[in-house]
Amino acid sequence: MLSHLALIMDGNRRWATKRSMIPSLGHKQGAKVAQMAIEYCLEHHIKYLSLYTFSLENFSRTQQELCYLFSLIKEGKKQVKQFIEKGIKIRFVGDLSKAPDDTREVCQEIEQATKDGQQLQCNFLFCYGAQQEIVNAVKSLTSVSGTITSDVFKQYLWCGNIPDPDAIIRTGGVKRLSNFLLFQAAYSEIRFLDCFWPDLTKELLHSTVLDCIDVQKNVGK
Repeated sequence: MLSHLALIMDGNRRWATKRSMIPSLGHKQGAKVAQMAIEYCLEHHIKYLSLYTFSLENFSRTQQELCYLFSLIKEGKKQVKQFIEKGIKIRFVGDLSKAPDDTREVCQEIEQATKDGQQLQCNFLFCYGAQQEIVNAVKSLTSVSGTITSDVFKQYLWCGNIPDPDAIIRTGGVKRLSNFLLFQAAYSEIRFLDCFWPDLTKELLHSTVLDCIDVQKNVGK
């Protein structure tokens, strides 16, 4: 299977609008699908999962929606025991200084509690933007002496020096990366699905992952 699976969870609000629901109900359903993706990675021994949870551009949304999204992050504290039992290490990747103080504190508590997880590292890309990540790394490198290679550069990215994603899957029918893992995506297989994120099933996720693996095998021949 893959080493690193990355998912752009697009379409929560449109899923809700299509059903004449408020956006928060789309995000609530989307959180359940994110849990399914975590379980999928555990079942198939995928060691890294990156979920595009909240971009820096998302701060332009209404205050009501922002409050609900931040509350979903804080609800993750209720799952800490489950994360520990399953060997899941949680990381929140992004500029967390932009998040409300209480939300940032919860993120730090979850990271600290799950830091010893060995089965799966789940990266929630939160207050994240790939261009901002690269700019931040460049600023940090100004004081570094010696040759700067891509491996050295990765150490200064918010994501850190983890394997690049083998596959990036985006739901929602939009065919772009939207400022997601731009440096790390250089050789990733990328798939765009027409379904909204809340409609993603484990079967569709699995078939898409298998398609990515088949292509990688053929390229390697």
